[in-house]
Amino acid sequence: MSRMTKRYPLAVAAFLALASAWLQGQTMNQPQGWAVKAALKNTAPLYNAAKQKLLDGKPIFSFAIGRRDPELYCQVAPHYDYIWFEMQHSTMSFADVEAMIAACPRVGVPIIRVPDELESTLQKATDIGALGIVMPTVDTVEKAQATAKYSLFPPQGRRSQGAGQAPALYGVNGINYRQTINDNLLIIAMIETPEGVKNAYNIARVPGIDVVMGANTDMTNFSGYPPNDPKYHALFTEIRNATLKAGKFLGATTPAYASTGPNGRPDAADFRVFYTGPSFDGYQPPGRGRGRGNP
Repeated sequence: MSRMTKRYPLAVAAFLALASAWLQGQTMNQPQGWAVKAALKNTAPLYNAAKQKLLDGKPIFSFAIGRRDPELYCQVAPHYDYIWFEMQHSTMSFADVEAMIAACPRVGVPIIRVPDELESTLQKATDIGALGIVMPTVDTVEKAQATAKYSLFPPQGRRSQGAGQAPALYGVNGINYRQTINDNLLIIAMIETPEGVKNAYNIARVPGIDVVMGANTDMTNFSGYPPNDPKYHALFTEIRNATLKAGKFLGATTPAYASTGPNGRPDAADFRVFYTGPSFDGYQPPGRGRGRGNP
């Protein structure tokens, strides 16, 4: 311990507290997603249009598909920021999703909510051409780390390079898929429980995690708080603060959080990623193909 620390312990402690508060303020004042942008290895525009929109400061909404329907996918994909393929609460196989992505390549942004963080699961999801991974029920740092680890190629992760349709889908017009997919992949960690909320900051700051999304339905399921309970909203405020502090993008499953109106939030402008919601061009989808249940 230095002489200054011995002689002026309160002054030193006060200075360190002020410095910490200033640094946190500097972090919170940066644009949302600053850490995601800083992690990009290339400066070229992304072929993942949903991730590019986030980097441009825009919100993104999806259309959810929960059963094999290539015709539906090709019909709706051009009109939504991304397509949410629901594999946690459906019986779809990777072959089903693979066929839909292949039916009309590069017309939309396919993102898969996978059932677990196993290496085999994430290998298949990325090999078939997913441009995003949604990991449900992330309660721990370890689950977030595994998600990023097995979704990204080295040196950021340890995804194996092998067969699959993804390189053929996106390695066109001079694009090297292997060298660009890490930048283009959008990795979303869903926080659905009070336990996950407690660990939200450490989950959000895991390298490779781009978005932290609060799950509205399951937050009630696991916490017991109804959506209009102040304690329920306090959980989402904790998720918000942790995510913005970590420099990542903030999401919620309900598109109501995109506005300050009924069922919305006063900090709606901070929520950028949503499960379902409107198309970006006014398109109205047919009434079929939705995933099972709400996240």
